[in-house]
Amino acid sequence: MRTFDLIVIGSGGGANLVSLAYELGYTVALIEEWKLGGTCLNRGCIPSKMLIHPANVSRIIQEAEKFYIKAYQKSINFPQILKRINKTTDTESNDIKEWYQEKRKGLAFYSGHARFISNRIIEVQGEKITAEKIVIATGARSSIPLIPGLKGTPYLTSMEALRSRLLPKKLFVIGGGYIACELGHAYGALGSEVHLLVRDRALLTREDGEISKNFTEAFSRRYQVHFWTVTEKVEYKKKKFTLYLKDAEGKKSKISGDGLLMATGVMPNSDKLGLENTNISVNEKGFIKVNEYLETAVPGVYSLGDVVGNYMFRHSVNFESQFLFQALFGKQRKPIQYPPMPHAVFTNPEVGSVGMTEEELQKKNISYVVGKNEYRKSAMGEARLSSKEEFVKLLFHKQTRKLLGAHILGEEASTMIHQLIYAMTFGATAEDLLKMIYIHPALPEVIQKAAEKASDGF
Repeated sequence: MRTFDLIVIGSGGGANLVSLAYELGYTVALIEEWKLGGTCLNRGCIPSKMLIHPANVSRIIQEAEKFYIKAYQKSINFPQILKRINKTTDTESNDIKEWYQEKRKGLAFYSGHARFISNRIIEVQGEKITAEKIVIATGARSSIPLIPGLKGTPYLTSMEALRSRLLPKKLFVIGGGYIACELGHAYGALGSEVHLLVRDRALLTREDGEISKNFTEAFSRRYQVHFWTVTEKVEYKKKKFTLYLKDAEGKKSKISGDGLLMATGVMPNSDKLGLENTNISVNEKGFIKVNEYLETAVPGVYSLGDVVGNYMFRHSVNFESQFLFQALFGKQRKPIQYPPMPHAVFTNPEVGSVGMTEEELQKKNISYVVGKNEYRKSAMGEARLSSKEEFVKLLFHKQTRKLLGAHILGEEASTMIHQLIYAMTFGATAEDLLKMIYIHPALPEVIQKAAEKASDGF
């Protein structure tokens, strides 16, 4: 049985550990059964943004008339857009694979499925291997509900939606979270008639309540959203989907179209690892249980990223892998301490967020002050004809005046939020945000005005 210093299962964020350990002279094995690079490169962050950016360009052209510019789109070459995306990500994934396949002393790459046969022994490609340290970083995949008639139909998940060369004329999206809103916008702006079928009252309901409310209003003006709607049955005949629906009042209806995207959440890739042959524990949803050191219940076996589910972002698993590398090879045994964890939703309008929502503050009985300002009440917002829904919202502790949460809905939200991530990370107060000089008339003046309004409320 071959023994290594480190085995990493999964080539996404966990692969950072492989290269760092190898450079230090440790013997390392990487196991991956699919494309190298993980979710982010192959079916997540990178390809989706490569699709969303052309969609945003298309949307700008469609709405140019509000600036008294008459413009039209002669055509949208959807297959070529997807060809570019797939060529870029496949090339990068193959380059990573070629690097691992080169003969390197002390580094082994296994292309296949990993399965634990005991606490510390893994079987892959018919071979049994073990290591002093094992890291499970197998990520997550789309979770598909058991809707009668759905199985066996050519529905899309986020993976297929980012590889399909066919643009549906009429696309149904089941779900109301960030994947539904990102890909729904992308396909809609590029020419599909998009219908979102949502079980809830609004979209992006995990965001701050005002963000969710305003986003829902803005998104619903462009695309058709069916709230409080349950899909009871799916039929697929003659290349057409028919969905049988029921609303909150029990009224039934059906709709037909040529595309269906399932965006109903994700589930961890822990169910086929043979964990039943180990003492490793999972929670009721299948996420691997780890402690504050990212240790599983088996000594020497660690886990991070989406399969753990502390945070479901590439930037969070990058942080975890850096922490774990220091813990395993830097001999720094200390609990992981996450700084404020930001996120963005790259739809239209865009969302950027960090820290607590107003609802979370209320639930924890934390006294706070709100500073809120609309984009359109700034010079750049006026120049851009920003909508009434776009705004910045800052939440400060009433006594310490420190920033507890920041939420942005509007253009460049994913970029604008970074100033506030920095502020939260270093314990900035409302006054700290007002000490700096803001460039006039740049868009961050919206943040300045929101901080000013908060200062008036203490």
